[in-house]
Amino acid sequence: MFCYFRHLGNIFTEAGITVTTQNKKQVDETIHKLIGTHYKDCPATWREFKQKVLADEKSRREFAIRLKEALK
Repeated sequence: MFCYFRHLGNIFTEAGITVTTQNKKQVDETIHKLIGTHYKDCPATWREFKQKVLADEKSRREFAIRLKEALK
């Protein structure tokens, strides 16, 4: 859980999300849901994340927007 968060600082900043101990689990569950992987499967989530989100700038920006909306 959370093993890939250290790589997402720019996405969290762009989405206006501050990850805290209180919301970390919710953020993680939401990322898994948006990526389409099972919760707590960190390696699969990170693999899919790299392919789907980090593939290009547009995908990264769109994911930041989706994440922000999902966490409202």
